[in-house]
Amino acid sequence: MTKRVHVAVGIIKRSQQVLLAKRHGHLHQGGKWEFPGGKVEAGESTTAALIRELKEEVDLNVSSSAPFMQISHDYPDKQVFLDIHLVEDFSGDARGVEGQEVAWVDISELHKLEFPDANTPIVDKIQKELI
Repeated sequence: MTKRVHVAVGIIKRSQQVLLAKRHGHLHQGGKWEFPGGKVEAGESTTAALIRELKEEVDLNVSSSAPFMQISHDYPDKQVFLDIHLVEDFSGDARGVEGQEVAWVDISELHKLEFPDANTPIVDKIQKELI
């Protein structure tokens, strides 16, 4: 049985925009947009993982976050558990530290972009609750 990967995900919101990152082409679900974040390491809390990953990936300093939703999703080749937090209290200027493209996108425009399937419920909830 495949191990489910626990991922801390940040919906980084400023005004009516959220920060997205484009996955590198060689990665699982490559070339698609995603909400930044990464794997929760053994013994690490979701909040600690989110703070670490957002600094490593997009150079933001998270002051606080709030739980937003959780999703378990099975891809044919991978199982993920997304622990999603809303981040509105942060500092820094977002940039793709790992060379990935990043963009601030209007919440009303999210449905026009291609996301991994596991992100569809996140986009739906954001468009219903955060506009």
